Amino acid sequence: MNELIIELTDISPREFFGQNNENIDLLKKHFPKLKIVARGNKIKVYGDEDLLDEFDRRFDLLTSHYAKYNKLDENSIERLLASNGQEEIQSSEISGEVLVHGVSGRLIKAQTVNQRRLVDAARNSDMVFAVGPAGTGKTYTGVALAVKALKEKQVKRIILTRPAVEAGENLGFLPGDLKEKLDPYMQPLYDALRDMIAPEKLVHYLENGTIQIAPMAFMRGRTLDNAFVILDEAQNTTHAQMKMFLTRMGKNAKFLINGDPGQIDLPRRLISGLKEALLVLQNVEGIEIIYLDDKDVIRHKLVKKVIEAYKGIEHNN
Repeated sequence: MNELIIELTDISPREFFGQNNENIDLLKKHFPKLKIVARGNKIKVYGDEDLLDEFDRRFDLLTSHYAKYNKLDENSIERLLASNGQEEIQSSEISGEVLVHGVSGRLIKAQTVNQRRLVDAARNSDMVFAVGPAGTGKTYTGVALAVKALKEKQVKRIILTRPAVEAGENLGFLPGDLKEKLDPYMQPLYDALRDMIAPEKLVHYLENGTIQIAPMAFMRGRTLDNAFVILDEAQNTTHAQMKMFLTRMGKNAKFLINGDPGQIDLPRRLISGLKEALLVLQNVEGIEIIYLDDKDVIRHKLVKKVIEAYKGIEHNN
């Protein structure tokens, strides 16, 4: 039986192996035909030569990921073990670098292959669609790109919008004026901004209009130039709303359209503007469409399992 010995240097074995060696257990689950023993700062692996070579390549991906992000969790391990390793290795260095230095020194980066593709697409094209399930970082990565563009003076303002579709709830019965009714609905956008911009500066930007957060209805009749514009929850736009939004594009503008076709809250008789746009615009030069999937989920590990569980019943409907 062949043996492979890997010694960890400049990496804390305790953090890399995980609590109670849970990360090693994931490796054992993925390589059931190998015997894997972790002691101290060394890992000894026994098995067929071809499997040992594959293990060595995958382990290099894990150590590279840890060196870049200073963490290793179940989501990233499963993604790296299941993905085409060359994609991880060949991802552009530009898109892998820090997008924004966030609040309290937090480093905001694209963390998956598809998120890095989204970064590259936004750099190369003025209109990009990011399509995928909940938790894949569509909104968060998009807001980071917008903040980066603003800080680097590539644009003069950020405009964030959502269609005000009531997902089983009635906005009309909420207390307060229109802004107070809509602010909770826009909360995910505020949450992302708060991670990336200091509180005082964020308030200033919101007050002077440098950053605008508004429902789709507020876009009508405007020409959006010198701006990074994000349409979030685009699956809930109608045909008319999507066409109206896309034709607001002005000079020196970047448009990012995010959505999850699996979470449409429109009445059944209405066709999703996002689904229609993906068909109509798929071959238009200058527009890129990036698809994210459950391998890009960076929320709690159960989110990926929930998405997978629902796929079955959604495909049967």
